[in-house]
Amino acid sequence: MFINFLWHFHQPIYRHPETGEYLLPWANFHTTKNYWQMVRLIEESEFPCTINLVPCLLEQIKDYQSQLARDLVFDSLIKPAEELSVDEILRLKRFFPTAASEASPHHLQEKALGSFFSPLLSPEKRDKKGLLNLRQEIFSDLLNYFLRLCQKKTIELTVSPYYHPLLPLLIDLGQARSEAPDLPEFKYREDARWQLKEGREYFKQLFDFVPAGLWPSEGALSQAACEEIASAGFSLTFTDEHLLWKSLKTGPDAKHLYQPYRCGETTIFFRDRELSDLIGFEYQRWPAELAVSDFLRRLEARAKTAGEKAICSIILDGENPWGAYPNNGIDFLRLLFSRIKDSPHLRPCLPSDYLAEHRAKKSIHLPTGSWMGSFFKWIGHPDKVKAWKLLSEYRKKYGFSRPMAVAEGSDWFWWAGETEEKEFEILFLSYLRQASLAGEKNE
Repeated sequence: MFINFLWHFHQPIYRHPETGEYLLPWANFHTTKNYWQMVRLIEESEFPCTINLVPCLLEQIKDYQSQLARDLVFDSLIKPAEELSVDEILRLKRFFPTAASEASPHHLQEKALGSFFSPLLSPEKRDKKGLLNLRQEIFSDLLNYFLRLCQKKTIELTVSPYYHPLLPLLIDLGQARSEAPDLPEFKYREDARWQLKEGREYFKQLFDFVPAGLWPSEGALSQAACEEIASAGFSLTFTDEHLLWKSLKTGPDAKHLYQPYRCGETTIFFRDRELSDLIGFEYQRWPAELAVSDFLRRLEARAKTAGEKAICSIILDGENPWGAYPNNGIDFLRLLFSRIKDSPHLRPCLPSDYLAEHRAKKSIHLPTGSWMGSFFKWIGHPDKVKAWKLLSEYRKKYGFSRPMAVAEGSDWFWWAGETEEKEFEILFLSYLRQASLAGEKNE
């Protein structure tokens, strides 16, 4: 059986549209901590993987690479420790709680800065200057690193809609009204089209080629979304197996899951939810050897029933799980890649290479859904519905603009009503204000 790993690299826009300041440090943090680490482990293991890059993350990486990002957290890490203000000390303790117990500003700063790096880089052996130089080296080379491995066929690069919107809900929010009856009218297929086109063009601008594949934000698809994905020039896409069962009107059945399907003019791979979620949410609690052995047992059992031409897609975040794993997930990932490569029943592959030899034989009409099945995570709270109503009001009154496209991103709705971090709401409202200004200017 073929094995298709897709690792999704994503952060929403953290840059305030009015001040230019980065309100949250996570694009900066995950680049040196996790994005570089994932690519390094893939290269080291020579294990084919797909890396999905969201354009709004790439845009922020470019900001940091060019030293244009105004990041208050990073400023607190690079200035002399003795000059840290009370507010800066509190800020570092808030974002890096594992360092919060450090008594001196110097040790607090040192530990917080060290936490920005993968253990592969032995940050504890480097001084502050060495870490800052190392960070700049990583940022300067990361996009080229992606490209080098892509050219070697070690990775396949895919992309997402530019600001990570839920495509089916941009096309028609009413599709989710059965879950949240108070949702407003919001029906802008042209916005979905822009997010796809702009994402594809920005990717081409950075890498000088267009990717075949697209991971739709949050795995959210519908028949109409697939039509737009194909129209934008993508030949393959991915989503969760839940949508396959809804389409086939059947319960989970392995003989149906491990193959590609045609949906209009694009091909879809459906992810194995159990295997993906075991890595994403469960194996962090297990010793690496036991976790990998359990995973291999499950994979090989699937291979026996699915057949040698079948393909199993395992799709999850490429950054968020590893902080909960011992050693930032390094031991688990190394062993996982090694054991899969050593298995006579399993063959890691890239999706485009697979399709070159094994075309989709069946067509489906796709229902609407996400990687979680429903859209409850983005609409199932009064604050989420309130955010959709605001978006609808501003879109109707001020039309479409780039700030409006930012406000259409899925993250604002994911976190609404679920986090004490006010930055998400601040950013969402700030981009709506900018959208209103853009609309008034165009009147």
